[in-house]
Amino acid sequence: MQPEQHTVTHTINRYRSFRYELILEGVAVGAIAGAVVVAFRYLIGYADTLLNAILDYGKANTWFIPVWFLILVAAAFVVAGLLKWESLISGSGIPQVEGEIIGEIDECWWRVLLAKLGGGILSLGCGLSLGREGPSIQLGAMAAKGFSRLTKRVRTEEKLLITCGASAGLSAAFNAPIAGILFSLEEVHKHISPELLLSSMAASITSDFVSRNVFGLKPVFTFTITHMMPLNTYGHVLLLGVLIGAMGVVYNTVLSKIQDLYERIPWRLVRVLIPFLLAGVFGFLYRGVLGGGHALVEEMSAGDFVLGSLCLLLVVKFCFSMVSFGSGAPGGIFLPLLVLGAIIGSIYYRLAEPLSPSLSGLLVNFIILGMAGYFSAIVRAPITGIILISEMSGSFSHLLTLSMVSLAAYLVPDILRCAPVYDQLLHRLLAKQNPDKKATLTGEKVLVEGMIYHGSAAEGQKVAAIAWPRTCLVVSLMRGDAEFVPRGDTVLRAGDKIVVLCDETSEGQLHRTLQEYCETVGLERN
Repeated sequence: MQPEQHTVTHTINRYRSFRYELILEGVAVGAIAGAVVVAFRYLIGYADTLLNAILDYGKANTWFIPVWFLILVAAAFVVAGLLKWESLISGSGIPQVEGEIIGEIDECWWRVLLAKLGGGILSLGCGLSLGREGPSIQLGAMAAKGFSRLTKRVRTEEKLLITCGASAGLSAAFNAPIAGILFSLEEVHKHISPELLLSSMAASITSDFVSRNVFGLKPVFTFTITHMMPLNTYGHVLLLGVLIGAMGVVYNTVLSKIQDLYERIPWRLVRVLIPFLLAGVFGFLYRGVLGGGHALVEEMSAGDFVLGSLCLLLVVKFCFSMVSFGSGAPGGIFLPLLVLGAIIGSIYYRLAEPLSPSLSGLLVNFIILGMAGYFSAIVRAPITGIILISEMSGSFSHLLTLSMVSLAAYLVPDILRCAPVYDQLLHRLLAKQNPDKKATLTGEKVLVEGMIYHGSAAEGQKVAAIAWPRTCLVVSLMRGDAEFVPRGDTVLRAGDKIVVLCDETSEGQLHRTLQEYCETVGLERN
């Protein structure tokens, strides 16, 4: 048997036999990724406590203020150095993981782990308006990749384990195991199979167990939602969704523009230094906008903000979040955008309550509606957003209103053809990617799954009629409970799941082909 034939046979046989073994590997990945993310989350919490103590000391002892700014400059130097050493730790890390899944990027797992941990702790610990969830997802994914490389898994299996690690990362970051599973399927992998679902569940649940043993059983947000929204207030839910959808377009557009502006600055240190210095300024003038903003949501739920304060907070938090993330400093956008959504929901409530007395006492409801809607508008993963907010708030009693606001917020940017934020960031990342950071090709064969959607160009077409990349072969077709090897004249039907064998060199092109012909509804058929 030729070496290449052996590789192909091994890959296919491994794919058909590893479902239950993959569940056990998911448990192992969940434990490892959970431990890494819990350590990251714990250190960030300690850094946040230390930051508040430093700022309190600086306010009481003004001589310390210049010293603190020198410390911020030194931290910016370190972060810039880490970005130079490993550029793929920039930003949230989620686009990097998605690029890894489609075969366009090959991250050095141990370098990313070390650099992301250090850079993320410094960036979030110094008060930049960034979140812990993106770094947690990348850290979880790289822990899974390290497990895969050390145990010599095949590349097809490695992609599934990386998805498991991403699921475990989000689960441990927010104590949200179901959201972790959904995000890995809806946003990261963009495909569901029994193997992927079961292994992601195993990883996410295990990671959540590890996290809860350290941080306890309480949800992330401790406020209580005591009232159900009356049916006669549902018009406000839809209106809020439309408004938030429009503001989601603003968010994604401004984020793209601010990154364009930063790219005009040739020096990485200057780009990173800007948000660090701003964090120093806001630390002594407007501390509420620092960090992800977890405490802000709970303060708003207590009704401590008047309308003018909320409007000022929205503008400053929005601008600081843009400056922080656009600089490329390691940190995510999940938590800051959820906080912005909560502020928008609070503002809407303050404006609408005097005009509609039936809204009285529903402030917290509008806060969670704002968070779910803004997440749906920006990330375009509405199911994940609904479940994430439910798990973070500890209440599943508001799924109907959360679904309504998420749907309305999703439709507005979709109609306006505004790209989802992580698609936008991945496209930008791949466009400027250093060739040395692209996937390292070993000639190994990879199995890629795809689904034939109703209304796609592939529906009703013969297998041979699809413009597959040259080195690809459709090796399996699952139709209902039946699985068979398709021929060139096999007609594809909606709902068919296909498995394509390809060389690593063609994986990225194959993913684009599957998306264009099989997973996009509304293309004209030949």
